[in-house]
Amino acid sequence: MQYLFGRQDFKSLDRGEENCFLMTNGLGGFSSMTAAFSCSRNDHSLLMSCKKEEAPNHRYQMIHRLEEILSVGDKTFHLSSQKFTKREMEEDGYRYLSSFCFKDYPVWKMDICGVEVKRSIVLAPGKNAVIVRYEIQNRSDTDVCLKVIPQMVFAPKGKALEPNQIFSIVGNRISSNGQELYYFTNGSVETFDTKYQEELYYVHDVCDGRDANGTTAFNHCISFCAAKAEKYVGEICYNLHNEKLDFDVIRDEYLEERRQIRKMADFRNETAQTLALAAQQFIAYRNSTGEKTILAGFPFFEDWGRDTMISLPGCCIATKQFDTAKSILRTFMKNCKNGLMPNLFPEGALKPLYNTVDAALLFIITVYEYYKASGDSDFVLEAYPIMKDIVDNYVKGTEYHIGMDDDGLICAGAGLEQVTWMDVRVGDILPTPRHGKPVEINAYWYNVLCMMNQFKELFKMEDDFDYEALSKTVKQSFQEKFWNEKAGCLKDVLCGTDAENQIRCNQIWAISLPFSVLEKEYEKAVVEKVYQHLYTPLGLRTLSPEDKEFKEEYSGDVLKRDLSYHQGTVWVFPLGAYYLAYLKVNDYSEAARMEVYDAMQAITSALREGCIGQLPEIYDGLIPTSSRGCFAQAWSVAEILRVFRALE
Repeated sequence: MQYLFGRQDFKSLDRGEENCFLMTNGLGGFSSMTAAFSCSRNDHSLLMSCKKEEAPNHRYQMIHRLEEILSVGDKTFHLSSQKFTKREMEEDGYRYLSSFCFKDYPVWKMDICGVEVKRSIVLAPGKNAVIVRYEIQNRSDTDVCLKVIPQMVFAPKGKALEPNQIFSIVGNRISSNGQELYYFTNGSVETFDTKYQEELYYVHDVCDGRDANGTTAFNHCISFCAAKAEKYVGEICYNLHNEKLDFDVIRDEYLEERRQIRKMADFRNETAQTLALAAQQFIAYRNSTGEKTILAGFPFFEDWGRDTMISLPGCCIATKQFDTAKSILRTFMKNCKNGLMPNLFPEGALKPLYNTVDAALLFIITVYEYYKASGDSDFVLEAYPIMKDIVDNYVKGTEYHIGMDDDGLICAGAGLEQVTWMDVRVGDILPTPRHGKPVEINAYWYNVLCMMNQFKELFKMEDDFDYEALSKTVKQSFQEKFWNEKAGCLKDVLCGTDAENQIRCNQIWAISLPFSVLEKEYEKAVVEKVYQHLYTPLGLRTLSPEDKEFKEEYSGDVLKRDLSYHQGTVWVFPLGAYYLAYLKVNDYSEAARMEVYDAMQAITSALREGCIGQLPEIYDGLIPTSSRGCFAQAWSVAEILRVFRALE
């Protein structure tokens, strides 16, 4: 899908900074800036590197941005844009933009005083390398020169430039803070003592209470000059490998990779095709496991167990990347401990963390989904001992107060433990404590037992556990204890407090899963209640607006944001379960399918807002319009992809 923005979209720098692009390299590194070619976040970067031998969340901000100055005769113009704390310092290149186009990579076209400048950027797959190409068509009556000043940070992502940080440049190598970067260009290079650019202003960090200001360093500039009536093509390549790379070769390699992804996924719907490409951006290589992993979101998050298990069915199975799915699942199998799957992976001397009740259950559900899609019985047999170990440990009890009660239902969490996806903890404050028996966990549990029973019978496993009998007990207990007759929907968590009766989105997973733990009439009631209280076209609210604890907006400092994170904030990813549940209770009828297709036009529109071609993490709870949190979130993309796969 091609996204084209014209001059009317750049009436102001604020308008130009509403959207950004994202390219990733499969190692954890990325390139992301605004459509106005500015940095509106500290984490925006022309080149955010991540070395293959390191974890994909060990990123370094290398080239933050490029300052560009075009000289036409005795006139000078900024082609780059950037906000500063002092308004008079603002770079206003957005004023000369004729168009910004993003399909597979970003392309800007600028027209000024008879000179056309076309800027294109590609990020090399599997490498820490970015190439910027300038095509200058000089139709003026004088010579022109474009001066490019790379502004650097050479610090871990999210960290500021150190005071008086030293940068050295020898030949084509730039060194600072233990990092090295190489450049190649056909332009004229001028080097000088390091200078510092202070007071960069990040408007999209301000609203989240993050550091609003930044500093960069620069010690060289590159010039491209074109004589009258001349067309000139200039290029700059920055990489960690001291390797001269060709723009056309890298671009064609990148385009072919994306063509193969589209071909493999084989979606008919254009929005689904775009989301299949978006899903690929989250898949990265993790050196500590030697396998693929899924990064939870850009620009903030790393790879987590729960997020991976929720994202994998959409990012890998719905897109038919079965080998990648197995690679990721095997990573979890190697790290399973006491029936739990890791929430954080091992790095160096650090051990995995297992503070999640849902990852292990979702692992089994994912294996089931993988088998349904691929027919790979050998992998099921390989995973069966791990899946049995998970069930055994959940029955007898394991860490984090996770275990089965006498009624067959699963309890989880105590004290300050937060083990469901609503896991915010601020010191000793738990904004959404869900200790007890969470509704979605027990819906997962019932489905796991049904799936294990199917596997046991299908593959004639020598397993004396009676999954069927326990599943019947769980189903009866679930129906008796979770149904809230007064509200006409499911309780959120059995805990003996007012939290039991809060209307939350977690109940939708009890309907969307393959095996029904409720009778049909109750399933329909849940879908309707969720629609009435929680549904928006861009996601589900985490709490009913009628609840006294409902928060309308997600903004402000860390404490304010965390206190609203699951208290009404709209999350995109549960929307997938809602649509799957709606299709299910309506027997996948043609009318239901058309209803969902029509509703998901809002998703197509959302791909133009925020990060172009991506879906964000969250929106405000009351009026969801502007994306919040991560501008690209794996499970948001993944769950919508599952809906498209079901529709097709």
